[in-house]
Amino acid sequence: EVQLVESGGGLVQAGGSLRLSCAASGSAFDDYAIGWFRQAPGKEREGVSYISSSDRSTYYADSVKGRFAIVRDNAKNMVYLQMNDLNPEDSGVYYCAVRRGIGYSVIPQGYEYWGQGTQVSVSS
Repeated sequence: EVQLVESGGGLVQAGGSLRLSCAASGSAFDDYAIGWFRQAPGKEREGVSYISSSDRSTYYADSVKGRFAIVRDNAKNMVYLQMNDLNPEDSGVYYCAVRRGIGYSVIPQGYEYWGQGTQVSVSS
């Protein structure tokens, strides 16, 4: 089992930056692919970015490509989401999730463990 705790959310003006962190504890972190998802009020949870467990290949949703960066530090059992040039459409609760295996999944149902989420609010 893996426990995940997100942090780093907050209120920021449009054009600003935030770095989200996700701390993992439990089973071997190296064995898991990781995803960041977000959910705005009244909307479905959507995938933002993913990183595989092995070659650390990454994927970004079109809406965040070029602005967000996902990085994992297996030595520290941490994964980060650097978010730059934020806009109000980026607001929502951000969750990190993990799935056992090499490759990531682009759907929430593909992930086994989830954190509690951290709120990101971007003002215009």
